[in-house]
Amino acid sequence: MTSSSVSSCSSSTSSSAQQPSATGQSASRPGSADTSAAAAHSLAAYGWDDDWAEAFAPYARQGLVPGRVVRVDRGHCDLVTPEGPVRADTAFVTPHDPLRVVCTGDWAAVDPDGDPRFVRSLLTRRTAFVRSTSSKRSEGQILAANVDQVIIAVSLAAELDLGRIERFLALAWESGAQPLLVLTKSDLVPDPVTRSHLLADAEQTAPGVQVLPVSARLGEGVDVLAAVVAGTTTALLGQSGAGKSTLANALLGEDVMEVQATRDVDGKGRHTTTTRNLLPLAGGGVLIDTPGLRGVGLWDAGTGVGQVFAEIEELAAECRFHDCAHEAEPGCAVLTAVEEGALPARRLDSYRKLMRENRYIVAKTDARLRAELRREWKAKGAEGRMAGEVKRGRRFR
Repeated sequence: MTSSSVSSCSSSTSSSAQQPSATGQSASRPGSADTSAAAAHSLAAYGWDDDWAEAFAPYARQGLVPGRVVRVDRGHCDLVTPEGPVRADTAFVTPHDPLRVVCTGDWAAVDPDGDPRFVRSLLTRRTAFVRSTSSKRSEGQILAANVDQVIIAVSLAAELDLGRIERFLALAWESGAQPLLVLTKSDLVPDPVTRSHLLADAEQTAPGVQVLPVSARLGEGVDVLAAVVAGTTTALLGQSGAGKSTLANALLGEDVMEVQATRDVDGKGRHTTTTRNLLPLAGGGVLIDTPGLRGVGLWDAGTGVGQVFAEIEELAAECRFHDCAHEAEPGCAVLTAVEEGALPARRLDSYRKLMRENRYIVAKTDARLRAELRREWKAKGAEGRMAGEVKRGRRFR
């Protein structure tokens, strides 16, 4: 996925007057040579490791210091560095590509001093959680970077929306992070039989994903979840009203996030979190809390969709035709599985929907795929017109 990595955005050419030379910094700052060693001690809790130290080495030789972005705010960002919190200007790393802008979770090379300080470059991202924008433009929106795990919080206070869960999972898999499905507010489903059915539905919807029922209010399941996320960078995603803020407070070990009540009618709530924040977890590691997401549009997530519907991908390999669309083709193993009850029809419908949506998104920037879609639409239009004429009893000459 092209959005899961970002090239370093150094602006040495445009800012040579302000950016110190590598040799000058090494000579004037004798302590800069052990920047990586200092970072290893003070930033380890934020995810710093040997690989990040190796990637940062060229910047250390220039006298720059490493920092992890904990929040982005209109041309500036807050970072945690070996010397403590720093606020820096992002003017030199704000490209035209919206997928390469500074994001919560990024690792950056920052000026050692100055007023203002500047972020000089971003280290290449390991993972990136990206969704399509709500606009009609062919742009993606990056939600979090360098994430190891993605908690998808789904409330049991309302009916499970399995299709939305599959959509979240597709984006999580595509990001390169490991998804984790957390069913919040489990105390609102006291009947064990009903709860077990809901858990089974969720597990069937999320193959290869750990599913945990949790009640942050009662503390049930929180210790298990805390052990799973300890020592990692974890992003917390979900709709407004899913109980994300309550869950975040339970993992953080203190009431950091404001909690608001949800509506009894539909279990939905207002946005409690309005920005993406990176916060240290009580058991080690960090949590990136995100605002509630109303829309979860796919963004070049074909691989992620395939992982969510792994059983359909496996069945498709047995179809008679390699380009089988699983609609009416003879010898379709997927349709056979539906007819025999081995594959729920809902799963196939959801798979088709997400694959169509993803193709449409990709086609915005892929001319060949756009042309292919146009041919398909024209063919279907011609078939529809012919079927209409036949239905009205007209003859074709």
